[in-house]
Amino acid sequence: MHFLTTLLLQRVAIGSLEHLIPIGIAIVFSVLFIRFAKQSSNQNIKVRLFNGLAVFVSLSVFSFHLYYFGFESYNIKTDLPLYLCSLIALLIPIFSYNRKYWMFEILVFWIIAGTLQGVITPDIVEGFPSFDYFRYWIVHLGLLSIIFYAVFVFEMKPRFNSVFISFFALQLYVVFMVIINFVLDANYFYLNQKPESASLLDYFGEWPYYIIITQLIIIPFFFIIYLGFNFICFKKKR
Repeated sequence: MHFLTTLLLQRVAIGSLEHLIPIGIAIVFSVLFIRFAKQSSNQNIKVRLFNGLAVFVSLSVFSFHLYYFGFESYNIKTDLPLYLCSLIALLIPIFSYNRKYWMFEILVFWIIAGTLQGVITPDIVEGFPSFDYFRYWIVHLGLLSIIFYAVFVFEMKPRFNSVFISFFALQLYVVFMVIINFVLDANYFYLNQKPESASLLDYFGEWPYYIIITQLIIIPFFFIIYLGFNFICFKKKR
């Protein structure tokens, strides 16, 4: 039994069942969830479903950190919810309840670009059935469900200028993380060191080159996402 527990709680490997099964479940859930909302003629139901999903994702982060603070060795240098996806997940109900467009045009690029990296190359130290395993997938896949819900149910679409607005907002976040990392001697947003698990950053060289290269490709990457939305809108019009 101890051997089985140890085996299950190992770092999640890319391409493993622990990696692929949550993605499959999330795809099925998101398609059915969004389709149900779109078919509903009751606007209140659409809003409540959206808010409920956002609160659920946010509570998963809050409860995880509350649990670790109370029962585990919580370390402010590594464990604060300051990584981009965790921070967005914690605050996502603010967007869901207000649905301000300026929030959407920032978040749509942050979430799609940021969570896709986390989904493709997961950084989960303890696999199924650890609390962190469930928290990780609820955050990354839940955020994607939320932003696609906003796109397909509330028909929110980014503008061309949204690419640059989102990019400059990201720079403010980076500056904030640089200050936090300096004060705490930490590595939030991986600004001082790449993650231990395999990631796309491995192809960009060592510090500080991977940061420079990432900054250079962000706007083209955001623009590709924007073109994806344009393509969808073009197909709908036809």
